[in-house]
Amino acid sequence: MKNLVGIDKSKAKKLSEILNQLLADYEVFYQNLRGLHWNIKGREFFELHTKFEELYDDAFIKIDEIAERILTLEGEPLHTYTDYLKTSKIKEAKGVTDGVEGVRIIVKNFSTLITTEREILELASEANDEGTVSLMSDYISETEKTLWMLNSYLK
Repeated sequence: MKNLVGIDKSKAKKLSEILNQLLADYEVFYQNLRGLHWNIKGREFFELHTKFEELYDDAFIKIDEIAERILTLEGEPLHTYTDYLKTSKIKEAKGVTDGVEGVRIIVKNFSTLITTEREILELASEANDEGTVSLMSDYISETEKTLWMLNSYLK
């Protein structure tokens, strides 16, 4: 049995579940980025304040894209903070004011995100779900480059 976009319903259900994992991770990641943006102090303030804003703007867009992909697959996106915190593999970062510590947290969060994105990519490939494959391929390429840059900052 296939859904509206021609994906096997059981495979679409499994994809929706792992996309909800990614959605929850991105929601917590987004809030971590906001907190870092607001609370960062020190010599790198201007540089990191701007970078963290760039990253949370991007995460905000991805959150909407992921939720809409879940809906396209006929799933229901998570939409409460209770569900996000219960589901997310990313933990809340609270009270961080040091720039280097903030970048380390972001690198760790991105590492979690890219692992889930790769899992989704594999499942989507197996389901012949080109829409999700394309979305995850783009996310992975962006995340790899961002991880390289952030890691270079830490050296």
